[in-house]
Amino acid sequence: MADDLMLLAGLGGIFTAVTVLLATVGVLTAERTQVSRSMAALRRMDVPADMRAELDQSFEERVLEPARARMLAIGRRLTPQGQLDKMARRLESAGSPEGWDVNRVLSVKVLAAGVGLLLGFALPVVLQASPPVVVGALVLGTVVGWFGPDLAIYQIAYNRRERIRKELPDALDLLTITVEAGLAFDAAITQVARNTEGPLADEFYRVLQEIQLGRSRGQALEQMAERVDVDELNSFVSSVVQADSLGIPIAHVLRVQAKEMRIKRSQRAEEAAQKVPVKILFPLIFCILPALFVVVIGPAAVSIFRAFTA
Repeated sequence: MADDLMLLAGLGGIFTAVTVLLATVGVLTAERTQVSRSMAALRRMDVPADMRAELDQSFEERVLEPARARMLAIGRRLTPQGQLDKMARRLESAGSPEGWDVNRVLSVKVLAAGVGLLLGFALPVVLQASPPVVVGALVLGTVVGWFGPDLAIYQIAYNRRERIRKELPDALDLLTITVEAGLAFDAAITQVARNTEGPLADEFYRVLQEIQLGRSRGQALEQMAERVDVDELNSFVSSVVQADSLGIPIAHVLRVQAKEMRIKRSQRAEEAAQKVPVKILFPLIFCILPALFVVVIGPAAVSIFRAFTA
């Protein structure tokens, strides 16, 4: 009897599942048919040409591009021309990231300021803060959002300059070897750019491209020094340009510059090593020593407390 009931229940479940499946397929087919009829009716309608052209545009063309244009207009209205020039130079110092220009940075600054304004208003309200705190959060969020992209670009440019300063002595050694082996200076720069990686190799490639476009070697090197803004590279470029103008053998100048760069790199390493005790002082006082005192003196303090309170 129990087996018969289980068989009937199983058959009933199978019948119910098949019925639900057929009903679902029928509903989906009906919905698709209705959608197709609606689309056909819309196609038969006489839609104006300008509306059809607007509907044919993508979401980016209809929404994102106008919003970006409005943010760019606001950013240009709030930024003086001198700041725009500084921003362009800062982008060049950062390596001119692909797809990023002054207009895009201005749009991102306006967007970040708007997001910071909203967060500065929403978080204190959710936390039920006082009105002065809300006003302070509004100002802080807007300022951080507005200047945040500038700080990010400055940090990228700083990291790039430090990497160029670190790679320059090795590049000059390779440049000296290739020039003393008999290659011309431009060919030596080509070899250095091919056999190295990083921002310095990219700058050497750009120098070669500018020379091929008709700019003199001295002008191309001076433009590179102005873009990068590293003291060691400025000294190297000045020495090369002066040697080229005075007819001094370039190999001797390169050897002297390579030796000087190695000395400066070792001096920077020694300077950084001397700064370590000062930098580690605050973590030592506020983080390491309290934990050490707790581990060493803690048990003795507990024993003394128990002895006096017993």
